[in-house]
Amino acid sequence: MSFAPSTLATGTLDAAATAQRLPWSALADEIAELLHDSTVSVPPRSVLPLAQGGSLFLMPATDRSVAMTKLITFTPANAGTGRPSIQGDVVVFDIATGARQLVLDGPTVTARRTAAISLLAARHLAPSPQGPLLIVGAGVQGLAHAEAFVLGLGVKEVWITSRSAASAETLAMQVRALGAQVRVVGDANAALAHCPLVAACTTASSLVLHATPRPDAFITAVGAFTPTMAELAPALCLHVAQHGSIVVDTADASHEAGDLLQAGLDVAALPVLRDVVCGPWAPRTPAGPVLFKSCGWAGWDLAAARLALRQGAAQRPAT
Repeated sequence: MSFAPSTLATGTLDAAATAQRLPWSALADEIAELLHDSTVSVPPRSVLPLAQGGSLFLMPATDRSVAMTKLITFTPANAGTGRPSIQGDVVVFDIATGARQLVLDGPTVTARRTAAISLLAARHLAPSPQGPLLIVGAGVQGLAHAEAFVLGLGVKEVWITSRSAASAETLAMQVRALGAQVRVVGDANAALAHCPLVAACTTASSLVLHATPRPDAFITAVGAFTPTMAELAPALCLHVAQHGSIVVDTADASHEAGDLLQAGLDVAALPVLRDVVCGPWAPRTPAGPVLFKSCGWAGWDLAAARLALRQGAAQRPAT
């Protein structure tokens, strides 16, 4: 997908300009590089509950040269209203001078880095990376994962299911524009038998997947990031734990991964993405399904900030 460059003010990028700075494969590569970087420091994120079920997130991170903070609101009540559920900004500073260098669109960073993490995990963990890909949930993350897997992994066929038929058809049109074949289906659990790649991208307000996945399945679940949220039924999580492998994005998942916690799993004992990318780690059951559970981490936003700075420098004309 192409975007025309645009700015709101010096150093402030809108959604399209932010996306242009964060191409899929390059962002996945940058996340992998960040996992090898010993100078990265990421304190626990602060989450302030808001009235009517919303949350305010403050997520800082730094390395040897860049400091950034993501400040966003999450408003589940906006679902279906036309207003985004996630709003806010990522502010990027130069450590040497203290100067603000960029302000990135927060929802765009969140969508792209989340899907890029799934892409990176699929590169390392998916037994059948050719697909088809099943996307459960036709919102922002559904589109981001379709783009990441089609453009970054080369997937040619995408199945889509959503509680909203209109949203599913809209996403189908967007995915066809990427050059992939698309099928809209009504039953996500029946589709598990046909799709070795699965992206659960819902608001995690109810369980959407409970059927047994294929032995060669790779499931990435990104919708739940609190202990009370879940997209995957406990039985599905326990099946994968017994017959395959579960990997989480970071150790923070030990108190955030609602899908796994509600299944009674010892999340703290699970491997994290750093173990997979930096090694050594191998699936406990090589022939079994893989579940990658992503809860979010400010380090992923730092990777996006680093890439956005480098892309901006490359786009500036030589003097």
